[in-house]
Amino acid sequence: MKLRPFITLASVLCALSFARGAEKPNVLFLVVDDLRPELACYGRDYIQSPNIDALAKTGVQFNRAYVQQAVCSPSRTAVMTGLRPDTTKVWDLVTHFRVAQPDAVTLSQNFKNQGYFAQGMGKIFHGRLDDAPSWSVPWFTPKAITYALPENMAAAAANTSEEPDDASVSKKAKKGGGDGEEGGGKKGAVYECADVPDNTYQDGQVADLAVSTLGELKKKGQPFFLAVGFIKPHLPFVSPKKYWDLYDESKIELAPNPFYPKDAPDYAIRKFDGEIYAYKGIPAKGSSFSPDLARKLRHAYYASVSYTDAQVGRVLAELDRLGLRKNTIVVLWGDHGWKLGEHDAWGKHSNVENDTNAPLIISAPGMKKAGAKTDALVEFVDIYPTLTDLAGLSAPSTLEGTSLRPLLDDPTLPWKTSAFSQYPRSEKGGLKLMGYSMRTDRYRFTVWIDQSGGDKVHGTELYDHQVDPQENTNIAGLPANRKLVDELMSQWQKGWRGAKPASVTKS
Repeated sequence: MKLRPFITLASVLCALSFARGAEKPNVLFLVVDDLRPELACYGRDYIQSPNIDALAKTGVQFNRAYVQQAVCSPSRTAVMTGLRPDTTKVWDLVTHFRVAQPDAVTLSQNFKNQGYFAQGMGKIFHGRLDDAPSWSVPWFTPKAITYALPENMAAAAANTSEEPDDASVSKKAKKGGGDGEEGGGKKGAVYECADVPDNTYQDGQVADLAVSTLGELKKKGQPFFLAVGFIKPHLPFVSPKKYWDLYDESKIELAPNPFYPKDAPDYAIRKFDGEIYAYKGIPAKGSSFSPDLARKLRHAYYASVSYTDAQVGRVLAELDRLGLRKNTIVVLWGDHGWKLGEHDAWGKHSNVENDTNAPLIISAPGMKKAGAKTDALVEFVDIYPTLTDLAGLSAPSTLEGTSLRPLLDDPTLPWKTSAFSQYPRSEKGGLKLMGYSMRTDRYRFTVWIDQSGGDKVHGTELYDHQVDPQENTNIAGLPANRKLVDELMSQWQKGWRGAKPASVTKS
């Protein structure tokens, strides 16, 4: 009888919210490139995203999930290693994390080391920066055409389906082309609407491969970690015509703030420092996009989102058909946001809300709060410890995120006091800056550090989301905000370790 209270307490402390027998849960890891929270389940009811919306109804949707750096490789590296950019030393698109962290154990590698069959397809790591130790079999991406229309194919004959490389934007393209009229066009048309089957393009072929692979994995009888990466809505915005037909272009609204943030440093956002200027049909540097072009690009982006949503749906439908959903954790995330004309810019590459906030949905068998949404501040480095926690696996002690499992049980739980992102800038005269951005419940506070020598503060930004959710006015320099800036600076200096949930800190 004396053991009864202990057993009861242990049952409460160790109770799993998820149906978990002796069989280990599978993991379906869905990655979408350049996907901002432009989904119906995130309140954008003009978007046709029924499959991701349905996934959200089976899991928990994180409304305020923040990437560690708003560009492909640093963001994906942070998710896959559970480490932040300053630890991996990955701030660009060409550095492999194993240069600085040769002994890092990636997320999929950790599952592989503990008995899982780990397989990756499509865009998981960036470009050619794959990591062989992360997989049980070599990572693979189907090869498909980038364009289907003859005129676009002819103009970009050398282009293949390998995902567009943000780093390959030519100097001429960055300058807006050589003719003074439009972008350099090195990468071909910026969008395409072609009446073709889904698997004409890469994402359709990745979905085909994922569907066939799920059947093979079921036959293996071994728990699996299957990572499936979709490249749209990354540029170029190409998708089959039926997805364009879901939208009435005349009714598409433009960005409400097509202007640079007032009183922000001139390096906060690089209007012309984006890969979109490598594509044909884009105005030269110094020219804003016309309303007609802006509306067309939004239409193209929306169609690309719906196209990828359909591919996600095909994979999830096969998971259901095979009877695997009941024992599979599904996570879907976008590697960063994207500006669609906000701040008169098109692309990512900054610390603003449009770029750092991205979708994150986690669905697991037997969830208590299926269909819930949470406004808790979470970070993409949290994905690694969350999945290992849900699967009952051990995790490296070096991880720099926090398991979100308690939030899956109670989405209203008090959580992190802030989330952290960063972005580097190289300025004239050899000035090297790193913008460290902290998102609190109410504010975005960004500190630009001069890394040329001395690590001095070069500039600050402060946006009050209570009155300025679009981050249109930097109020850091107002005399009335000196005390607030000092308080936020103190909080910022404590960093991510000082922002951990109280429950985690105490444990």
